[in-house]
Amino acid sequence: MAIIDFFDRGWRNHPDATAYVGGGRSWTFTEAGKLSCRVSHALLRSGLARESKAGVLSPNDPVAWICVLGIWRAGLAWVPLNPGVPASDLQGVIDGFDCEVLFYHPSMAGKVAELAPRLPKVKHYVCLEDDASEAPSLADWTAGLPDTPPDVHYDMDDVVAIASTGGTTGLPKGVMNTHRSFSVYLAHQMIALQYRADEHIVDLAALPMTHASGIFSLTTTARGGTVVVLPKGEPNAVLDAIERHRVTELFLAPTVIYRLMETPGIERRDLSSLRYLVYGAAPMSTGKLRRAIELFGPVLTEGYGQVEAFAGISFMRPEEHFADGQVAPDSRLASCGRPNPLITVEIRDADDRPAPAGQSGEICVRGDLVMKGYYKAPEKTAETVVDGWLHTGDIGHLDRDGYLFITDRKKDMIISGGLNVYPSEIEQVIWSHPAVQDCAVIGVPHEDWGEAVTAVVELNPGSQVGGDELIALCKERLGSVRSPKRVEFVDTLPRSANGKVLKRTIRERYWADRARQI
Repeated sequence: MAIIDFFDRGWRNHPDATAYVGGGRSWTFTEAGKLSCRVSHALLRSGLARESKAGVLSPNDPVAWICVLGIWRAGLAWVPLNPGVPASDLQGVIDGFDCEVLFYHPSMAGKVAELAPRLPKVKHYVCLEDDASEAPSLADWTAGLPDTPPDVHYDMDDVVAIASTGGTTGLPKGVMNTHRSFSVYLAHQMIALQYRADEHIVDLAALPMTHASGIFSLTTTARGGTVVVLPKGEPNAVLDAIERHRVTELFLAPTVIYRLMETPGIERRDLSSLRYLVYGAAPMSTGKLRRAIELFGPVLTEGYGQVEAFAGISFMRPEEHFADGQVAPDSRLASCGRPNPLITVEIRDADDRPAPAGQSGEICVRGDLVMKGYYKAPEKTAETVVDGWLHTGDIGHLDRDGYLFITDRKKDMIISGGLNVYPSEIEQVIWSHPAVQDCAVIGVPHEDWGEAVTAVVELNPGSQVGGDELIALCKERLGSVRSPKRVEFVDTLPRSANGKVLKRTIRERYWADRARQI
């Protein structure tokens, strides 16, 4: 299926049903579908070639997402843009990925005005609403155009999205996903998140739709469900939306779930409509996962993937969080489920050969889920995809029951005194302390050891614990070698728009100091 077919399936079967809710209004499938058609005709009228690039710069907003549908309907490639990053970073992505069209929310008008003189490749600016700028509003730009689908041929290997990933300096890599790769992810999701034919699906898009939440929503619309769009994943707003709209599914990063669980009065909230609370994008504390299961019920669902193998490498369904009628032991909860059915997953050793069950190595993936490559970076593509196998950079193993475990990121591994130390096992211990909301374990420069294991910790509001106590807890469970040598407390850990802790940003301060000393 072409990516737009997932929306059109819902439009065809449920034309008068509500497709989107957000910003104080709602859109039926027909209203959203017709607007996406007008957007597509406007793009084609502009003379843009197939796979031309169009960016959307907006906070979560249904109209912004409908513009993405229009981009796909016209056979173009969507460039997701994070409205929260500095203008210089946006310039690198918009210009580096050759965007020719930029849709923007009126709240972004100032940033767009700042950027425009530095974006020579952008030919068309379109504001989602009237904002008194020189750019036409979306309504004016699409006025009088057909509200029926254009006659566009879609090839399954056409690029439909170029998402930035990685890199602290220079241009980030641009991951090219296609109709084929996204369709495999969406098929995986529909297999994993099952509903009866008579159930109405309500998806809550609380995380940025420029990340996984947008693509995640497509299986909801494919089945005639409603997508409720929140500007941000603020805990009380999330809980209010679940109660008001009888939300059946939502995707959250673990750190957002932690904050949700600390919301006063959450025990009195009616969350009975939830069928699936999907967590992913980062490892989750097994202790906090147990509490989440007790609080939300048997709805926790884990997904593991990457932009390069979009969010669909493995899945752990709600029932797999249980064993013999009880919450499963940590040895199960620490996994990220079993590999999805439409791909092949192997663990490769240091010589890039398949490793036996239980042995750690790099997680590698083959199949139609894998990206087409990095945009204009054939050398990086060749380093990452070898003989059809995506080398994820994640270290892990498969147990004898087929469950996949991630030990750590290859680049996150700490080498201290010549020994390999994996931060994730240390983080699991620190997360288990009731005073800790979140943490990140990194290696910092050390004259004798090369790197010293350091924990950067964010506490729950009103809680206290000393660094010595956390170090002692780690020594008790892991021994001295794998325990932090130092604990630093911060008010808030740096996070991505998706809620993932940015270890790279935390590391920069320590290693920048080292660079200055050298």
